[in-house]
Order: sequence, then C-alpha cells, then structure tokens
Amino acid sequence: MARVVAGEGRVTVLPLLHTWPDGYGVVAYTTTGHYGSTAVVGYVPVPGVPDPVLADVAARHGPTRLYGSADGGRFAEACWLICVGWSGRSVPKPGTLELRCAAWSLEVDSSTELARTMYGHDALYTGRFLLTAPDLMARARAVLPGATVGQRIP
Repeated sequence: MARVVAGEGRVTVLPLLHTWPDGYGVVAYTTTGHYGSTAVVGYVPVPGVPDPVLADVAARHGPTRLYGSADGGRFAEACWLICVGWSGRSVPKPGTLELRCAAWSLEVDSSTELARTMYGHDALYTGRFLLTAPDLMARARAVLPGATVGQRIP
C-alpha cells in the first residue's frame, strides 16, 4: 500500500502539458509541514487518461540546465515541479482553479529533500492527488476543456 499524506488548506489546480504537442493532464499544488515547508505537487487522475510520472515530465523539460545536476538531476526535477505549482499559483492562467481551503490526500510516488530551500520549500512530495470532497474533485478534473487529455486546448 502506498504512503498517504493528507492535509487541508489552499490548493491550486492547473492544466499541464506533459507530452508534446497536445498531451495535457491536471496537476495540483499545495503545501504541508511547518509553515508549508514541504511542497506537494500531484497529478489529478482523470478517467480514461494514463497517470503521468511527474519526475519523467520534469526530466523531459531539461531542468538541470537551470538547477544543476550534482545529484543526477533529482534536485533539478524537484525544483522544476515546485516551480510549476508555485508559478501556477503566483500567476494563474485562465481556467486555473484556486481553492482557498480544501481537504486533500496524496498517494506518494516520491519524496525529495532539497539541498537548499527553493520557492520557500525544503522538500517535495509527488504522486496521485485527490480532493476529499467529490464536487471539488469534479471541478479539478474539469480544469481541462471536456476533461479530456490528448485533445488540444484551444
């Protein structure tokens, strides 16, 4: 059984192009720990859509060019994923879902302790992200037009 982390607080949900040119998914960003020291970036499961491996998505974007590769890229991939969530919250694009207070859980795929604080975080959890309230989960999945990945977003 996968490790589960749960919490309640501000959640940002946004579409993510994860497979070029038109493979979109939905990711959620929130925080946990003391004053939000741990970032949580998870994929929101959409029926009929394969779950992306977020570390692979990050690696395809070449994050070592910006963050370095001293640890084989794990730190860089974590920083890139945190940046996606943090910037999606800081400068939301149209269609981003901002939930001021929502209960959530994450089935943890990976956790990374960062070598230094990045975007206000010292660690990252990634995995499958679920909102506890069914109506909020439906709204999260609807971040994509038609809630379908593999279709081009106009």
